[in-house]
Amino acid sequence: SVLPSPAPPGLPDRFRMFRSCEWEVLERSLSILQASDFYWGPLSVGEAHAKLQREPVGTYLVRDSSQGNCLFSLSVRMPAGPVSLRISFQEGYFRLKNWFSDCVVRLLELVVAGTRNNPLHFDEMGGTPLV
Repeated sequence: SVLPSPAPPGLPDRFRMFRSCEWEVLERSLSILQASDFYWGPLSVGEAHAKLQREPVGTYLVRDSSQGNCLFSLSVRMPAGPVSLRISFQEGYFRLKNWFSDCVVRLLELVVAGTRNNPLHFDEMGGTPLV
């Protein structure tokens, strides 16, 4: 068993304690994510959905999750309106359904590329596939 290290400077206080190797993954991924133009930080689900409501179908953003057990959420404008999907973090990997990566931005790249031929289905989307 490894004692979790204290939160390194620069990471939001809301992150729970992680093992040292997970901190490295989180720090690197958060740095890349913050440099992107689709990360909105601590945006509520209501605010995210309001922003996406005015956008074309397929527009998405990543925000801090309001759920204590998830770090980030992917909010997407679907035909019926915006939906939010939790991106989990387990054992050093960010996960969305069957996709996983040690970087949130790389995870989204994999999902975008992979769903072109194999759409994802989530209960939250009422049967509408994510492409």
